[in-house]
Amino acid sequence: MFLANQPLPADPEALRAFAADLQAELARKDIELAANAAEIHAKTLHIEKLKMQLAVLRRARFGRSSEKLDHDIEQLELRIGELEADLAAQDARANDAAARTGPSSPARPRPRQQPVRKPLPEHLPRQTVTHEPTCACPGCGGTTFSRIGQDEREVLEYVPSSFKVICHVRPKLSCRSCETIVQSPMPSLPIERGRPGPGLIAHVVVSKYCDHTPLHRQSVIYAREGVELDRATLADWVGQAEFLLAPLAEAIGRHVRAGSVLHADDTTVPVLAPGKGKTNTGRLWVVVRDERPWGSEVPPAAFYLYSPDRKGIRAEALLGTCQGFLHADGYTGFDRLFRPTKPDGDPPLIEVACWSHVRRKLYDVHHATASPIAKEALERIAALFAIESSIHGRSPEQRAAMRKEYAQPLLEPLQAFLATSLRQVSGKSALAQAIRYALSRWKALTRYVDNGRLEMSNNAAERAMRPPVLGRRNYLFCGSDAGGQRAACMYTIIETCRMNGINPQAYLADVLARIADHPIHRINELLPWRWSK
Repeated sequence: MFLANQPLPADPEALRAFAADLQAELARKDIELAANAAEIHAKTLHIEKLKMQLAVLRRARFGRSSEKLDHDIEQLELRIGELEADLAAQDARANDAAARTGPSSPARPRPRQQPVRKPLPEHLPRQTVTHEPTCACPGCGGTTFSRIGQDEREVLEYVPSSFKVICHVRPKLSCRSCETIVQSPMPSLPIERGRPGPGLIAHVVVSKYCDHTPLHRQSVIYAREGVELDRATLADWVGQAEFLLAPLAEAIGRHVRAGSVLHADDTTVPVLAPGKGKTNTGRLWVVVRDERPWGSEVPPAAFYLYSPDRKGIRAEALLGTCQGFLHADGYTGFDRLFRPTKPDGDPPLIEVACWSHVRRKLYDVHHATASPIAKEALERIAALFAIESSIHGRSPEQRAAMRKEYAQPLLEPLQAFLATSLRQVSGKSALAQAIRYALSRWKALTRYVDNGRLEMSNNAAERAMRPPVLGRRNYLFCGSDAGGQRAACMYTIIETCRMNGINPQAYLADVLARIADHPIHRINELLPWRWSK
């Protein structure tokens, strides 16, 4: 118990001893508060240092080979979150101790700088709780008051998601004249004779493919709400949803492939191989149409396909009907698409190589060896990317003009620098390999300068590959090739919703409520960018 809470003794000698003890206690508290303040300050500096490291990692992250870097970023974000939680708890304890000691304590810690609060969203429902004061004045005991104002403070609260049962009642009526029975038809449900509503199916799908929560974990979450839904039941719902949504995903694919400027990429997907005791390696492919960087109003979209291997015919299946320009990495499976189909004809697709891949290879060399050649090349490439940032969203004509004015004078010296450097280093070194990667693709790398509709990198496709990569970490594997195809269907719809700023759960809940009865020849009406609640 604190001495400050104890009654004062009446005896003078005892009072002197009490005062001495009280001073000693205050001195001890001052020392503790000063130590806490110093520790809080040290932790704050450490958090700021980690945030700087996180910013550096985020700037360095690009390309499909950045998965290890993504892991480092996630671990660093977790570490920062834990440190900030520790700091908040320690700050609260220090403030509580300072309040007990008194506001005049010289060791009272300086309040920690809090993050800037954003206003609470206007679309959220509001509930007003009025706290009436006491009915009697604490000063004089009076009971008559006049209002002079009020203080308001908004607090953000969370109401856990909940289940509800909707009972569809359809009265049967009999005509008294002819005894004909009249009854309203049962509203269509996503799963005929099934029990889940469209909102629940949408939640299960989005939780699995957008929030990366496997079905067995969802089953445990629902059980906490008192609703027993085993994994097999949830899996059946997801399969039924794929059957309904597959035509919609194909419609998105037709929209994507109709674009004249595309981005493509692929990533590995572990797939169970029953009887082998191991997993096979499948591939998830994506082709992206995103014309927003050059001011087009065509809706962006992403289309995914699954294949059990990485043969060239898979790339042709993905892009065989496309014509125009293709941003891609150096995968040789695309080579047949870059060759004319007729002796005197044009190729179906024209290759646009990715500067992010060039930068990544040089960065790996510089990180491992601190090569001055790699460092200078990275600085020159960074200047090219800075130009791209300044022209984002402008018209194709403006982009091409500014690239010729500012980027073209930088590219020619960069090519000469790389060619000269290649002769100065060992031909078998990693730096030589990185330089040869750039020089061997120089025409495809510089094609973007003359065409304002093209991009300097393939980042659009690589961004679309992040959800499958995160999901792969949580699922560990797909159950079968059919599971890979199902994932491609769901990722197509969910990623397209994200690119168009649409809530995928609200969208899927509405679409699943209507798609079973929707005419198949009018499926384009349900595309995300045409959706309205």
